[in-house]
Amino acid sequence: MNIETNPLTEPHVDRPTTVGWTEPGLTITRLRLVSDPGFPFWDVSYCHGTWKGEKVVVCLPFDQLPKRGMRQALYKAVQQTGCFVPGLFDSISTFS
Repeated sequence: MNIETNPLTEPHVDRPTTVGWTEPGLTITRLRLVSDPGFPFWDVSYCHGTWKGEKVVVCLPFDQLPKRGMRQALYKAVQQTGCFVPGLFDSISTFS
């Protein structure tokens, strides 16, 4: 049985511009994480955001997060950048 949190409600939109996750003015709108039941990590499927009024693809410095302590690991990665990443924790969507 598949379980999904925070399902997508907007239609897919092409996002040709890619920016780093610490880009000033970026707001994360969706961080999609996928996994198989029993596998201990979430794989990053994609990350989207808005920057300068444009929908963009967000480049992250990781491609996996642990299932146990996922938010803590994400918070630690953010702390290491010294930047605030608006919308990051509100935009997480998981599918397993």
